[in-house]
Amino acid sequence: MKRLIGTFFAITVFLMLSFGYLLAAEAAPAGKGWAVYLGSGLAIGLSALATGFAQARIGSAGAGALAENRELFVPVLVLLALPETIVILGFVIAILILVL
Repeated sequence: MKRLIGTFFAITVFLMLSFGYLLAAEAAPAGKGWAVYLGSGLAIGLSALATGFAQARIGSAGAGALAENRELFVPVLVLLALPETIVILGFVIAILILVL
């Protein structure tokens, strides 16, 4: 299982870097450097990876907690929704990098 997760992580990082490079190559005449587009792609991609990692841990622990006590549904649901703010903040940072 760890090998599968490592492979998935490597493929995801490769896709993030390649899409950032392709965006940089596409927008080179616009006057911005390639690092701007690579940085915005990394801001979204790495925040999405961190969110997925956090939600995997919270989801498995929440499923165990719900199996023992059904009254914990709302707190588990709130804890599952909190890591999504990381992706939203990554998206905002990426937009700020591209605009400024």
